Amino acid sequence: MSEAEAVARRAADSPAMDKLARVGLACRGVLYGLIGVLALQIAFGGGGKEADKSGAISTVSALPFGAVILWVMVVGFAALTVWQACEAIFGAHRLKDRIEPISRAVVYAFVCTALLTMLLAGETGSDDQKSRDLTGKLLALPAGQVIVGAVGLGIIALGLYWVWYGFEKKFREELRPMPPQARSVMDRLGLAGYIARGVIAALAGVFVLQAAITFDPDKAGGLDATLRAFADTPVGPWLLAVVALGLLLFAGYCFGEARWRRT
Repeated sequence: MSEAEAVARRAADSPAMDKLARVGLACRGVLYGLIGVLALQIAFGGGGKEADKSGAISTVSALPFGAVILWVMVVGFAALTVWQACEAIFGAHRLKDRIEPISRAVVYAFVCTALLTMLLAGETGSDDQKSRDLTGKLLALPAGQVIVGAVGLGIIALGLYWVWYGFEKKFREELRPMPPQARSVMDRLGLAGYIARGVIAALAGVFVLQAAITFDPDKAGGLDATLRAFADTPVGPWLLAVVALGLLLFAGYCFGEARWRRT
């Protein structure tokens, strides 16, 4: 290991980075909690904002001292991005073990960008529109339908993986030893939360797959469009309410993870 790599590794393992990463995990909980609340509002006819990260960020921005909270979230998600990037570089020795931390780092970086956009420009774009724009650009490429179809299948696979991850309680491997009562609570929160995330991701993947088959980017959508689709089922808004509750439980898991996560 070079001297530069050694310095980077020590910085990643420092107590300061550990604390900042835990702040980021708590901020992640805030984001999921707000999305869950917005989804519940949509389910019962009171939703005015999109139930996705842009809607959640707008909600935070409108709060007293909202800008201060957003800056804290920027720091937290930046720390998560650095932490997961370091995990991919230094913590994994096989390519397949690098995929998950790399994907997390990319997601956290996008959230950090959205937060900064709100702080600096006063608004953040719709996730649904961003998804449709990206799908349209991919469809315009040579073999675009194949690429978008592969992306859709990949998102469905990710959703099924999260459902399995929750059922098998694989998240336990990422947590430190804890008292039995705390472990029981985290098991319940992680199970419900990961299943909810998996179901949402699988449905989002189906929409992307439909966009590929029909060559219509408008078939794709972000988190808000996916959540609203649950309310359009025969079960009606109650299914969306159940999924929203799952997101709220996952937010609770994130807060517990901020305390018990191995870093």
